[in-house]
Amino acid sequence: MNTGELVELAQQLRVDSVRAAAAAGSGHPTSSMSAADLMAVLLAHHLRYDFDRPAHPGNDRFVLSKGHASPLLYSAYKAAGAIDDEELLTFRGQGSRLEGHPTSQRLPWVETATGSLGQGLPVGVGIALAGKRLDRTGYRVWVLTGDSELAEGSVWEAVEHAAYEHLDNLTAIVDVNRLGQRGPTRHGHDLDAYARRFQAHGWHTVEIDGHDVDAVDRAYGEAASTKGQPTAILARTLKGKGVADAEDREGLHGKPLKNPEEAVAELGGSRGIRVQVREPHAARMLHAVRAGHLELPRWTKGEPEKGVATRNAYGQALAALGTGRGDVVALDGEVSDSTRAEFFAKEHPDRFFECYIAEQQLVAAAVGLAARGWVPYASTFAAFLTRAYDFVRMASVSGAGINLAGSHAGVAIGQDGPSQMGLEDLAMMRAVHGSTVLYPCDANQTAHLVAAMAGLDGIRYLRTSRGETPVIYEPDEEFPVGGSKVLRSSDRDRLTLVAAGATVHEALSAARALDQEGIQARVIDLYSVKPVDRLTLRKAAEDTGCLVTVEDHHPEGGLGDAVLDAFTDGRPVPRLARLAVRTMPGSASPAEQLHAAGIDAESIAAAGRLLVEEAVVP
Repeated sequence: MNTGELVELAQQLRVDSVRAAAAAGSGHPTSSMSAADLMAVLLAHHLRYDFDRPAHPGNDRFVLSKGHASPLLYSAYKAAGAIDDEELLTFRGQGSRLEGHPTSQRLPWVETATGSLGQGLPVGVGIALAGKRLDRTGYRVWVLTGDSELAEGSVWEAVEHAAYEHLDNLTAIVDVNRLGQRGPTRHGHDLDAYARRFQAHGWHTVEIDGHDVDAVDRAYGEAASTKGQPTAILARTLKGKGVADAEDREGLHGKPLKNPEEAVAELGGSRGIRVQVREPHAARMLHAVRAGHLELPRWTKGEPEKGVATRNAYGQALAALGTGRGDVVALDGEVSDSTRAEFFAKEHPDRFFECYIAEQQLVAAAVGLAARGWVPYASTFAAFLTRAYDFVRMASVSGAGINLAGSHAGVAIGQDGPSQMGLEDLAMMRAVHGSTVLYPCDANQTAHLVAAMAGLDGIRYLRTSRGETPVIYEPDEEFPVGGSKVLRSSDRDRLTLVAAGATVHEALSAARALDQEGIQARVIDLYSVKPVDRLTLRKAAEDTGCLVTVEDHHPEGGLGDAVLDAFTDGRPVPRLARLAVRTMPGSASPAEQLHAAGIDAESIAAAGRLLVEEAVVP
């Protein structure tokens, strides 16, 4: 297209953005109008993409980080022939694929769900990492971001990581339209302020008038030819560009234009321009990684005498999985010597990604890698995943398949104190839509669950422990997700102890102590916290009438609440005692911590004894 045709295409994108928002009675047309020239030039001259084959390995990848500008994205899809005008005008309607903020579960051309600002560029970094280090097919990653979201710390985690990895296949297009939701942005139209920040992190920058299509065209070409550095194109634009009543005006964010017909006329009326998008890059074979037979590590029941930390089992199992499956990749938040992801790093360095202490980028990179078909395992301390929770939430919205491992969970870590203790993670991960939450108690169980996670959908979370715990299962034992293990039972059981992870061993000790008093206690290892084994829990309630749940976690949202989920269909709730960490711990030995929290064997036995005594009182 020549200059005049690009200008006309940009006007069409503006018109269709106005029309879509008007049809919906809501949306963000002004945020779409500011970036219309940027989108028009990208679509017509630089994006290489086959809309009929969105999974084509040579397709460029486009991420609309400013997801509220979805009318612009959908207008571009229409111009490319991917959708028609009738569908465009279903924007934001019930059952429409064209949601207020785009999601990859609805549309095959969307790489990741956006709308929670500050996430598009971090995920784009993950996609670019896949392209640079794994796929090697030559595709480029284009991320259109707004200036307001540059206030998010996650953006700068991404900026630094992209420069560190020399991701010259990544271009950030910053729509600097000066206005945020409630008024001016921090730096307004000061492109130099943004340029200094990107340059300080090692990026190549280009400052342009974002409404000069020739300047935009040259900037994209410069980005594509820049080697060794990612490029940030800083484009000065005007929100609501092209309509006098809306252009650069405050107070119009997130609102359809008051007079859409007049606005369309002012923009030159509707057009029917179709764009012939460039063909994908040559589809070379994806980076091949030889896969072998999956042989999980094995431990003999009862050995070694001091036990095995489940974090160690996680690392060894992950390394074995990397040998058995060539699509598995691992990421870590600069604690791989603690999470034991270092075992994978040593055996498969080409598929290991060090994300340093940037947990938001850690999860975002996993989402980006998953979008390219890889199976990521991302690990850090369970407590630190709280920093990245919005990324986990949005990964679920995207339908991303990622595996997360949180180590150093609970008070059982001992002397490090509460800042290092994951005590909220089970609740956090259980609340994620479609998630799987697993909490193994021994090495063999951990190994099997690590392998099982690779074949699951959605967000998968594995909680591991720092200290050694006894090996109580044979290496060939099976642990189906959604199941549990009954470790002790008899026809005379008067009580059921339900535990997971570190507290399983305390529950077993408590059961042995109660047995000496003539109180038979069933013990259930509820290693699958979500989905939970409802049938086994219901049978235990029917058989014994009394349940004690014990968890190295705060009482809200964890194991106890998972057990109660088994009785949400109107079934009678058994007599129940819930032991959990209810106070703020300090520094102490693991044994002292468990006792102080009231979740050690002595406390479990006392709670069980009291529950049974109360049950027999007339």
